[in-house]
Amino acid sequence: MRLKEKPNITSLHLVSSIFISGLLVVILWLIFLIEQTQHLSFHTLGIWPRSVEGIKGIFLSVFIHGDLNHLLSNTLPVWLLSFFILYFYPRVGWRSIIFIWLVGGLWTWLLGRSSYHIGASGLIYGMAAFLVLSGWLSKNYRLIAIALLVVFLYGSLFWGIFPMQPDISWEAHATGALAGLIAGWYFKQALPKREKYLWELEDENEEDNDRPEQDQDVPYWHANNTWNNDDE
Repeated sequence: MRLKEKPNITSLHLVSSIFISGLLVVILWLIFLIEQTQHLSFHTLGIWPRSVEGIKGIFLSVFIHGDLNHLLSNTLPVWLLSFFILYFYPRVGWRSIIFIWLVGGLWTWLLGRSSYHIGASGLIYGMAAFLVLSGWLSKNYRLIAIALLVVFLYGSLFWGIFPMQPDISWEAHATGALAGLIAGWYFKQALPKREKYLWELEDENEEDNDRPEQDQDVPYWHANNTWNNDDE
């Protein structure tokens, strides 16, 4: 009989996070290659605001890119930011990404200019905003470090929420970022808590031991027995 070691849950979670975020990027590239090799254009699958036809873009526009440079500029951020969310926020990772995807797309459909809005930029803005706000709210040193890394790498994204270039969907950027902030606030109770160091736990134990006996928690039945004995 062979004994198998218990699977390392942390390692499995790491692998699954890398795989899922990588799969999303692979899908983006496959769709783009199909367009190029088959001489097709899927831009009509984007969001056309305030039209019935454009509703499908809420779900599909993330997968469509205008050209190679557009896709290249989105590839690394999509993979890296989705990996950060899936790995470091296991309880809310998928829910946050789906929330940003759909809510940001819906708001673009409601508020955007009359044109096709395509690309994963809105999702990127939302994920970046989620990571920054959630890192700050969690007070977890590791998540704060991730938030600072996102600011360092993608802080310049901030200017993309303003109408500075006519061919850029700043509406998708702004609504995606807003959806990310709302997701971070909404899921704040489920965020990973700050890990305590050994010395902090030792200090807490010392404080408990130094408390007077009457200030410490007394079991209910013990309190009742004491009260009954006093009456006797």
